[in-house]
Amino acid sequence: QVQLVESGGGLVQPGGSLRLSCAASGIIFRLYDMDWYRQAPGKQREFVVGITSGGSTNYAVSAKGRYTISRDNAKNTVYLQMNSLKPEDTAVYYCQAKTTFLTYWGQGTQVTVSS
Repeated sequence: QVQLVESGGGLVQPGGSLRLSCAASGIIFRLYDMDWYRQAPGKQREFVVGITSGGSTNYAVSAKGRYTISRDNAKNTVYLQMNSLKPEDTAVYYCQAKTTFLTYWGQGTQVTVSS
């Protein structure tokens, strides 16, 4: 059974930082590209940042310079370090694992940026 479990969300003040984690099980993690998406209330889910199985990264414009994605294949975990958070970063953040033919999603973790 495939599971992607996100953690690390919470309430943070503007300008603060959070580190999200996504722990995978039931897949050969090193073979999967891993992405983070987010969905704000009333909006569509959007791509935030991704890291390929080979370690290449791709950032949405909104994430560049503030977010950093990394992965630890030994721990089957992908991380999202978020700095300089803004109220508009408030959303549910989802982890996605994908290969050419398979895509899996986590259940999401809430990030709220508010004073």
